[in-house]
Amino acid sequence: MALASVPKVVLGSLAFAIFWVLAVFPAVPFLPIGRTAGSLLGAMLMVIFRVLSPDQAYAAIDLPILGLLFGTMVVSVYLERADMFKYLGKLLSWKSKGPKDLLCRICLISAISSALFTNDTSCVVLTEFILKIARQHNLPPHPFLLALASSANIGSSATPIGNPQNLVIAVQSKISFGQFLIGVLPAMLVGVVVNASMLILMYWKLLSVHKDEEDPKSEVVAEEEVNSHQFSPATMSHFTSMNSQEWNMCLDNASMQNSPQIQTLRNRASPNEGEIFRVPSSIVDSARNSNVSKEGPNEVAEKTREDPNPVKAVEAVDKPRESNGFIVQFSEGRLNFLDEKWKRLLWKCCVYMITLGMLIAMLLGLNMSWTAITAALALVVLDFKDARPCLEKVSYSLLIFFCGMFITVDGFNKTGIPSAMWEFMEPYSHVDHATGIAVLALVILVLSNLASNVPTVLLLGGRVAASAAAISAEEEKKAWLILAWVSTIAGNLSLLGSAANLIVCEQARRAPNLAYTLTFWNHLKFGLPSTLIVTAIGLTLIR
Repeated sequence: MALASVPKVVLGSLAFAIFWVLAVFPAVPFLPIGRTAGSLLGAMLMVIFRVLSPDQAYAAIDLPILGLLFGTMVVSVYLERADMFKYLGKLLSWKSKGPKDLLCRICLISAISSALFTNDTSCVVLTEFILKIARQHNLPPHPFLLALASSANIGSSATPIGNPQNLVIAVQSKISFGQFLIGVLPAMLVGVVVNASMLILMYWKLLSVHKDEEDPKSEVVAEEEVNSHQFSPATMSHFTSMNSQEWNMCLDNASMQNSPQIQTLRNRASPNEGEIFRVPSSIVDSARNSNVSKEGPNEVAEKTREDPNPVKAVEAVDKPRESNGFIVQFSEGRLNFLDEKWKRLLWKCCVYMITLGMLIAMLLGLNMSWTAITAALALVVLDFKDARPCLEKVSYSLLIFFCGMFITVDGFNKTGIPSAMWEFMEPYSHVDHATGIAVLALVILVLSNLASNVPTVLLLGGRVAASAAAISAEEEKKAWLILAWVSTIAGNLSLLGSAANLIVCEQARRAPNLAYTLTFWNHLKFGLPSTLIVTAIGLTLIR
């Protein structure tokens, strides 16, 4: 493709440069408007500078990608409500056998969850868990934070729904979910193992902490914090397993808040959970004497004759009746509470089944965008309540960012500059021999860190595929998968390489009472060798 007119080339390059600066450095001092506004600004400039017409700008927006992205985000919101990520977090510390075992678990769980629920979501929900577990074992957090971020990126490469650039590749290439998974999964599994091994070797001394060196007091406190991180039990095997908070809820359901018996029970429940279900002796005595309420008028008269004060005698007869009323209402509250627990369990199971059905449908080759949207709407209907609170958690700013980016990148393509650059590189980037694959991987790696991975995929995807299609259909598919693998792993090179890295860094920095700053150089020291080695090994396994 020949270059466009000089004004279009200059103005289009200027608009793309503004978009690039704001996408890579969203808080630049001269224009701190952020990535989303920066993408819209770039798109608007492409239209104002007449690089694109308004109709061309609208046509550049890829609706299937936006639909797939929206659907997977909604499903992730409901999975979080169903405690999926909390259970994954608890697996990190379950029967852990030491720091190295913990690091391997983080790598594995992060990779698997990222492949199924996107890398950004996994990093958002697992970062604070990892900080608490590191504190529990009196370990420095940064090896574990690096394990989370790097493994999330590696794991997300295995599926089309693992990260945004894979969504773009899956939609544009029309590679099915199953073919994508089979093509990249071996490289992903080996990459996770290699990445974990490099972390263990690099931080061997820090991870060789003996149990007797840990602070027992800090461990107890941290253990309580990890276990109380809003975990919700899936079932309740017996009524006596309730804690004091659930006991108070049950009493509230019985509508007896002002009863002196309940106040006594709450006071006894607070200091010791083991004594929660000991009923005060006054109530026990009343229950034992409950047969008095069944006595006839003769018995009442007999008590009145024995007691010089008839009023007290009548009160003594009425008290058991009040106690019986309390026991009946308490039993009703208990049954209501159990019903709510079972309803919650059933709802969770349905959420998991719908998500599994979505993945199976994608594996069977159904349209991924509509499959994700269908699963999202099924979860909304299943919830049977106003969906606004859940839909508000969707990252609409990300969807808007994609819209602006589609327009900006399409405008830059219209200038002819990307095509001219690719025509220069194409003879050296054929995927049918090792040298060409190495050159192509290097180009993708550099561009992904300079222009970010999604714009790189949008700029190179069609050109790389067309070049490979001239060789064979199999080579075209391989070229798309190489692009997916390298552009994703490139995010591990530096802290700015992917959104997952920035999420881990920001979540760790803002964690209450557990704040930790993962510096750019700490990340680069591990990220550079890991990215080069994992990328090279994975390229030999892409099929």
